[in-house]
Amino acid sequence: HCSIDIFISSGINAEYGVESTMGAISTATSAAEVIGETDLVIEAIVENLSVKHRLFKELDSIAPQNVIFASNTSSLGIGEIAEVTTRKDRFGGLHFFNPVPVMKLLEVIKTDDTSAETLASLLAFGKAMGKVTVECSDTPGFIVNRLLVPMMSEAVKMLERGVASAKDIDTAMKLGAGHPMGPFQLADYVGLDTTLFIMN
Repeated sequence: HCSIDIFISSGINAEYGVESTMGAISTATSAAEVIGETDLVIEAIVENLSVKHRLFKELDSIAPQNVIFASNTSSLGIGEIAEVTTRKDRFGGLHFFNPVPVMKLLEVIKTDDTSAETLASLLAFGKAMGKVTVECSDTPGFIVNRLLVPMMSEAVKMLERGVASAKDIDTAMKLGAGHPMGPFQLADYVGLDTTLFIMN
């Protein structure tokens, strides 16, 4: 909730409608209480395949057949996650970027089993949120992380070899490549644990 307070107090609320968004959100402590009224379930839990499998097995057993499942994973295969469900045709990826209210991009990931109708629904959902959607096949890292993470890894190798300081590498990428933040600042923002998991 702290992030929401920061958006509201900084004046971003007017541009992104934070208060009205929060007013439209209801919560529950049990998926079974609400899943019958749901069209789309978006999972955004720890990047651990067995944990995601446990969650989706449970949700699949209680969700009506029309419910579409999506994962916000940064690096795990969408098809691998979907394997434990009976709705592989109604399963895709919705990879949001942080901070979600500010970042316009949404990667929409389809597997070989994702139906055309499901893909169209996921793309429409993203556009209804005001996101710019890009469609991607199920591949490690999708589009952005497939390109970005190797660069971050190379930045660490350059630092280890003493080529340049972390500060200078960040400055070079911001000013020379037009990136909003350098690879070390980005790794800190994403979280070193998450960055390492994606790299592995």
